[in-house]
Amino acid sequence: MKKRNSYELELLRKSGKIAGQALKKSMDAIKVGVSELIVDKIAEEVIYSLGGDLSYKTVPGYKYATCVTVNEQVVHGIPTDRKFTAGDLASVDLAVMYKGWHTDCAWTILLGKDPKKEKFLKTGEQALWDGIAQAVAGNRVGDISNAIQSKVEGNGYNVVRSLVGHGVGKSLHEEPEIPGYGEKGTGMILKSGMSLAIEVIYAMGNYDVVIEDDNWTYATEDKSLSGLFEMTVIVGEQKAEVLTHF
Repeated sequence: MKKRNSYELELLRKSGKIAGQALKKSMDAIKVGVSELIVDKIAEEVIYSLGGDLSYKTVPGYKYATCVTVNEQVVHGIPTDRKFTAGDLASVDLAVMYKGWHTDCAWTILLGKDPKKEKFLKTGEQALWDGIAQAVAGNRVGDISNAIQSKVEGNGYNVVRSLVGHGVGKSLHEEPEIPGYGEKGTGMILKSGMSLAIEVIYAMGNYDVVIEDDNWTYATEDKSLSGLFEMTVIVGEQKAEVLTHF
């Protein structure tokens, strides 16, 4: 991955700001009785109103602003007219293109109260921030991966092995791949100005996943609950700059 120049970084920041606002509005809209398609429509309206475009429409065959997943679904859920119910873990994953530059983000919330599920989500969110803290110049991809794995698996959950974070910029998915597991001191050396989509993709049970009948949505094979947290960041000299924070 090439280091971004100052002009490109400004476009990425704008893209990230739009994505973060769209994600916030989407998460706020998730309520018992609301459908996934309504949440998707809200995200689309926010993105367009702020001058962005839908990154996911650059993916062949996909026509939505978001991917929405619930409970055992892991990633790439197609929004449907299914309505959220009490106790659901609901995730929204979205990406924005602004003047040709992509940013990517995702979040998971619980509808209701449940200490076991709350601990599960708190662990995933903390794993994301732990991973982001390693996105500094001179570190390696494996330092991010190891920080995520240590938090997730240290709390008794499992990182999904077959789905990973990634570079992001002129394309939605670029090098390097950023797994949520790995060894410190391994992988590509990080340089200031790189743009990365760091993802925590994990399950309460086993990490094996299967494709659902829509040939799009990944779900846990053992039907255990799954969580998803993602932010786009710029690698910094001292600390990472989070572009999609809401």
